[in-house]
Amino acid sequence: MPRLAIGPEFPRELSALAPPVRRDAVVALRRFLLSLAGAPHPQRVRGARDAKVATLRLAEGHRGVVVRQRDVYWLRTVLPDPEAWSYAQRHRFGVNPVLGVIEEWDAEALERVEPALRRSVRSSSGLFAPICDGDLLALGLDVHALPLFRLLSTEADVAALEPLLPPTQHAPLAVLARGGTLAEAWRELDSWRASSEDQGPVDPDDLYAALLRSPDRAVFVAGKVELDRVLRVPGWCTFLHPLQHRLARAARYEQPVLVVGGAGTGKTVVALHRAAHLAAHGAGPVLLVTFSQGLAEELSAKLDLLIDDEVVRKRVEVDNADRLAMRIVTDAEGRRPALVGQGARSLEELTDEALRWLSRSTGDLLDDVDPGHKPYRHIVVDEAQDVSPAQWRLLRAAAPHARDDLFVVGDPHQRITDTRVALGAVGIAAVQHTLRLSYRLPQELLSFVVRLRGGGLATGLVKGATDMYGLRAARNGARPVVRAYATREAELEGLRAVVESWLSDGVPAAEIGVGARDARHVRAARRALSGLHVRASAFPHMKGLEFERVALIGVAEGVVPEPPPEEPHARARALQRERSILFVACTRARSMLYISHSGRGSPFLSL
Repeated sequence: MPRLAIGPEFPRELSALAPPVRRDAVVALRRFLLSLAGAPHPQRVRGARDAKVATLRLAEGHRGVVVRQRDVYWLRTVLPDPEAWSYAQRHRFGVNPVLGVIEEWDAEALERVEPALRRSVRSSSGLFAPICDGDLLALGLDVHALPLFRLLSTEADVAALEPLLPPTQHAPLAVLARGGTLAEAWRELDSWRASSEDQGPVDPDDLYAALLRSPDRAVFVAGKVELDRVLRVPGWCTFLHPLQHRLARAARYEQPVLVVGGAGTGKTVVALHRAAHLAAHGAGPVLLVTFSQGLAEELSAKLDLLIDDEVVRKRVEVDNADRLAMRIVTDAEGRRPALVGQGARSLEELTDEALRWLSRSTGDLLDDVDPGHKPYRHIVVDEAQDVSPAQWRLLRAAAPHARDDLFVVGDPHQRITDTRVALGAVGIAAVQHTLRLSYRLPQELLSFVVRLRGGGLATGLVKGATDMYGLRAARNGARPVVRAYATREAELEGLRAVVESWLSDGVPAAEIGVGARDARHVRAARRALSGLHVRASAFPHMKGLEFERVALIGVAEGVVPEPPPEEPHARARALQRERSILFVACTRARSMLYISHSGRGSPFLSL
């Protein structure tokens, strides 16, 4: 029987096919996987640049493109017959000699650009002339592509080749092109390693091992159930980018972990996968904590998709810190405490009371002796930048001081509260990791929001401050649109027209998010969009969500920001918090952002 790996593009392209074609393709693939009668057989590609490439006839007029080696098949894509043959002829595949991951090259396009590069290098020295071949090869650069790389004379040349090269080839080249050292280029290459433990010798002819080392590019399916699941669930459930995989699937951590990352870098995905990993391989119950009850419900639904095994799923509780405190006090006192009225306690007081009850019931010295007395063995925290000091102390007390105790993800630049606490200040000595590649936002949108946010330092979570240096996007896309209207009525008419055009483009209503700063503007947006069934929320309530396209209205002077207090220090903090709230709302968009205002625009838009 074949060993079949699915590539990330295949499920997306399969779902876009007409239902009869999609059904036939799935049936054919099941037959192929189980070696049943009538299964498609691999056909060689005439004129292919890589002898490992073949096609499988999956449906009438449609073929899958596979890379094969003996009984190993990597299913890359499904396309109409002419496009499938063209794709199969155009690409070649290999194994990075340093990391051992799979690499894909647009060989045909590279052949076309080589003459132009050769002409340009005659008038200037090559960009990498001062670096010897041995040093370049030590960075995993392909020996057959080295003559091409020697023709590159400017940083722009390197940037132009990015779509044609594997990321593990382009990444170190880009570092060297902008003046980075060999050590910096090596660190960039190493960020594409999916496991810190997998650093043994690489066999460049072992396709199976290369695919196992490439969780962002391939997942093996052993039968019909696994195949159907990969084709059904969202891509984030199955395909993790290498650094995300390394953080989420680490065998163990000896002390707390903090993962800091900019918008769209996959922090929540890492938190979900870490919680699932601990539920399957950890030493006790897991608590996944987030900022609000709404976000907790979103994460719980995502865990239902991620974890198939019901027994494993039940090992993970999802909650927010306020509800955790309420549950602890309720259990201790035998009744639910009042938050309003006679004898009511504030949430802050409730959190402090929960910590006192937890310390009494578990003791402070049981961590290493009897960690089972703690209510949770592992705690994963999402949206950590908005957790208060009292809540941190409660979370620290709810799990033992032991390996894999706390796994924390957050971004100080996305804080929407006035909380600014470093983990060390609340007794959590965490090892920090940083995610700097945004997979959600295109570069044009990312550059816009970084300028909007101010691009400066943000305090909290870490000692000192966090900056946005090195944050970049994995792809390009549309520029954000900022539109001014003379009147509020015209702005609302414009909003409806924009949303109707997005729906006409085929964007599902559930993939369109509309936001405003306050309840008054949200109600106006909902009235303007009556009958279109899109979601409209206040900016803070968009936290943790994402949409294909986002429209933000009322981003006007006097509304965004809300009028700040007069006291200088409080004013500065309030303005920064308002800027962060707008930043969070803008970064919910995966592909397109539309911002509007009537009258004078928000000063935050003066980029």
